[in-house]
Formats: sequence, structure tokens, C-alpha cells
Amino acid sequence: MRLTLLGTGDARQVPVYGCQCPACQAAHADARLRRRPCSALVELGDQRWLIDSGLPDLTERFPPRSFSGILQTHYHADHAQGLLHLRWGQGLVIPVHGPADPEGLSDLYKHPGILDFSQPFSAFETRLFGELSVTALPLLHSKPTLGYLLEGGGRRLAYLTDTVGLPADTTAYLQRQALDALVLDCSMPPQPQAPRNHNDLNLALQIIEALKPERAVLTHVGHTLDAWLIQHAGELPDGVHVARDGMEV
Repeated sequence: MRLTLLGTGDARQVPVYGCQCPACQAAHADARLRRRPCSALVELGDQRWLIDSGLPDLTERFPPRSFSGILQTHYHADHAQGLLHLRWGQGLVIPVHGPADPEGLSDLYKHPGILDFSQPFSAFETRLFGELSVTALPLLHSKPTLGYLLEGGGRRLAYLTDTVGLPADTTAYLQRQALDALVLDCSMPPQPQAPRNHNDLNLALQIIEALKPERAVLTHVGHTLDAWLIQHAGELPDGVHVARDGMEV
């Protein structure tokens, strides 16, 4: 199983429009430091599934029938805006499996085009796509949101974004798994107060300690965390890595 992180940024992306912080200046100077909307591609056998659809250029990146469908974590714009263009394709149907969210995004449910939203996940439901097993994991966010446990090829990986902490039942479920890798929301450096909607580094490290994956990768990274890491990257525990766009897990 291969997971490619297509984008690793938060809603602002990096560089942030108009920002002159050290992280944004560095990203202007070096395109490798830019962060696009948080998304991924998981591949196993003949299965190729997008995780989230916030990239605005999906129709250029992925020719028709080049991927199996979409595992949608939730319907905030930075994770779903690519669907607004993708839906107007012709001659195929693209399944979109995600949370049951009556609001969705914009008018996607009213005018879905080639997108099939008819099979939302239930909490902890497992579906098999060829050799790939996908289990939906409830998360804590301002819209109905799911993470995904991905299993296949002798590997087990959890992809958890967007979330602030984890629900107790999700933590308990994942503690029963032997995770080869955990890809986890970490949008901010350590905060003096409890964060809202997204993990700061303190909360992310607490989750990592609770789940004990072999490897942890921090994603959904904001420019304030990137700026903090310029001075403090060496303080991350062993086995904890910061994602970059294009990274393979």
C-alpha cells in the first residue's frame, strides 16, 4: 500500500496571501516549501482512491478513469472544492464515500453530475475495495468528519484530519490496532490554551503517545507551525515527521 500526500496545508495554505512571516517568505523563495490543500492518494493493487478533493486542478491531475473514487473526510471547502468542477464531467460515475452531512458543500447534492454521494459511511463501518480495506473513524470537528483506517498489503495506516483531539471511541478502536503509520492533523505550534477545531503540536503528540504508531506524520500544517519549526524542528520526538507535499508514506 502506498499513500502519497498530495497536499499538506491548512485552509490558508502556505504561503499565506500577503503574509511576510519567515515560513511564508521561505515558501515564496522555494516552491518545495509550499503547501496545497490537505489531500492524499492511496494505492493498492488496482485501487487508487483520493482522500479529499480540495485541490482545484483535479481534472488536470487525474484523467478520466485514472482513480477509483474519493474518500471524503468532510465537506469544508478546502477539502471538497475540487468536486465543484469535477462533477461536470461526462461518460463516467465517480463514487464519493464520506460522512452523512445533510448540508454538504454548496449545491453539490442538488447538481451532483457524475458524482455519486449515495453511500455515506456509518461510524466504524468497514468497506472492501479490492485488496484495500477502509474503516470510517469519527473525528472531532465543526462539521461531520471522518478519518480512515486503511489496511492492505500487510500494512495498517490511519489518516486523521481535520480533528481537535479524538473521540474516546475512536481512540479505543485505534489502540487495538498495530499502526504502521499515523497521518495526523497538526495545524499549529504549541498553544497556551486548548485549540479549537484542529490539533496544536501538544495535542497531536498526546494522540501519538496514546496510539503508539511505528511512524507519525504531521499534516494539515499551517504557516505558524512552519515558522515555529524553523527554530524548533529538532525538538520533535523520534518517529514524528512533518509532512511535505508529494511525500510518500
